[in-house]
Amino acid sequence: MGVANFAMHKAVAVSGHAFVEDTKRYFGRYVGQNASYGIEFVILTGAMLFAYEGSMLIAFVYWVYTGMNALATWLLLSGK
Repeated sequence: MGVANFAMHKAVAVSGHAFVEDTKRYFGRYVGQNASYGIEFVILTGAMLFAYEGSMLIAFVYWVYTGMNALATWLLLSGK
């Protein structure tokens, strides 16, 4: 799921969608334009650490997070 999240993130980041470009410009001033990849990595690493410790809840939450990413990616890339 982590690879899928990074792939969806990349697809949206390079899509040229007006909302994404405005967001990158606004937050880019404060944290850099590629900071969202770092946030994605921290989320993935945290989920993996909790799952390693046996937390099934975090595995479910990360699955829901991936589903929300898929829906958002589809909406942005399809122009809905």
